[in-house]
Amino acid sequence: MNRYIKPKLLRSFFINTTRSATTVPEIEQNEQVIIDDTEDALAKEAEIEKKRNISRLSHAHYDVMNGRRPYEVPKHITHLTVKFNRKMYGKYGAASGVNPSICWPTQKDIEEKREFEAVAFPFTIQEMMATAAQKRREEQLKIQQRDNEIAIKFAKLDQWKKELQEKMAKKTAEVEAAKIKKERLVEEVRRHFGFTLDPRDERFQEMLVKREKEQKKREKQARVEAREKLMIAKLQEKKGEVAEKSGG
Repeated sequence: MNRYIKPKLLRSFFINTTRSATTVPEIEQNEQVIIDDTEDALAKEAEIEKKRNISRLSHAHYDVMNGRRPYEVPKHITHLTVKFNRKMYGKYGAASGVNPSICWPTQKDIEEKREFEAVAFPFTIQEMMATAAQKRREEQLKIQQRDNEIAIKFAKLDQWKKELQEKMAKKTAEVEAAKIKKERLVEEVRRHFGFTLDPRDERFQEMLVKREKEQKKREKQARVEAREKLMIAKLQEKKGEVAEKSGG
């Protein structure tokens, strides 16, 4: 409260309508009167502070920029929530005007938290550690198995290269044999006609197809004969073994 003392001079006068001998005591000329102008001073200070704010920010934003709580009184229903007031106390401390006791959880909050943790984290720390250790062991075992497989395959790399080269050589030989076979058939067709004939000619193509069929037939017959000879050889070998056993 701002207070100051103002001297006031009062004239002494007599009040006696009947001009009696009774007189009014004279007021001291130097009597001091106390006047309270706190409200005027606060209003003047607020007006000066308002003029200082040339940022054109709202009152709430201006307070935030200057490290003060944005709202002295609630402006919205959210300003009445425990969460908001905890936030205000956490940011502005005692200057926020919030009772710090609300920062501690209530018994209901503690029970709800325990219920949530019982569902979200049903295992104890020891159980979780054991599970994590088991998972690491399984992952390490998988890595070791993978390394062993790679080592085995790397050892077979030279063999696989050799097999691939043989396969490629065989394929190349088959292609070359087919090419030679085709050229031989074409030459046979030309000798059949006795004169040079365009390979695209219909007669040439018909004769070529006919010769190819004959060639396939001969190859098939050769394979059949080879199988028959192989079967005969096996039967003779088996017959010889039986005869040896009988003679023994």
